[in-house]
Order: sequence, then C-alpha cells, then structure tokens
Amino acid sequence: MPDLTHGDDAAAVNSLRSAVMRLSRRLKHQRVDESLSPTEMSVLGTLSNCGSATPGELARKEHVQPPSMTRIVALLEAKGLVRLEPHPEDRRQKVVTRTEQAETMLEESRRKRNAFLARLVDGLDEDEWAKLREAAPVLEKLAHL
Repeated sequence: MPDLTHGDDAAAVNSLRSAVMRLSRRLKHQRVDESLSPTEMSVLGTLSNCGSATPGELARKEHVQPPSMTRIVALLEAKGLVRLEPHPEDRRQKVVTRTEQAETMLEESRRKRNAFLARLVDGLDEDEWAKLREAAPVLEKLAHL
C-alpha cells in the first residue's frame, strides 16, 4: 500500500484530485439543459444505467439523504423526465423510471460531453492518449467505490 500522506504518493494523490475536480467542473459546463442541476442530471444518468429504482435506492446510489431524493424525483417528474410507478412487489413503494424525453436529453448531453473530451484528447500525443486509455478503467473503479 503506498504512503498517501508523504512524498511522491501524496503529491500524486493531490494532483489526481485537482485534475479530476477541474475536469469535472469543465464537463458540468457542457450541459444541454441549463434548467437541470448537476444532481438532477446525475440521477437521470443513474436511471439510464440501472433502468429503474426506488427513491431509496437512488438516494443510496447518489449519496444523498432520502428526503432530498424525494424532492429531486418530484422535480424531475414535474419536468416530465421521470415517471413514478407502483413497485411490482411492494405496493407501499414507488419505482422511478426515466421517460423517453429524459433519454433523448441524456443522449444529447453525452454527445456534447464526449465531443468536448474528444477535443481535449485530440491535443494529446499518442503516448499520453495510451496512458489515459489504460487509466480509464481504474478511474471508473474509483468512481464506484
């Protein structure tokens, strides 16, 4: 296990944190719908990946409190981006699913953000691009820990 508090390892962790935060901020500005918050976009992205979920499941996946997720889901429903349906096994619960409108908007957002990243990557040399390709699965793993 590397020593993440001193020396080169600590500097690498600091550099990684800083780069991820800056890149994340730049990607957040590549939105197709300015009326949606980054949290709302994240919830729609989660639903796109998992298909459907209860508000409680979404709260856990998004690392927010259940009452906050209830408010987010209500906002998304009012905007026509999600539907609440009865849970198939527990009628006391609801299941949140995205609408076609949400999927269309998410696809447009992905295209815009991918194009932005492609422009950045285009400025890398082949060795840098190869290193970034190799690092992508590790970054993905970190994002889901």
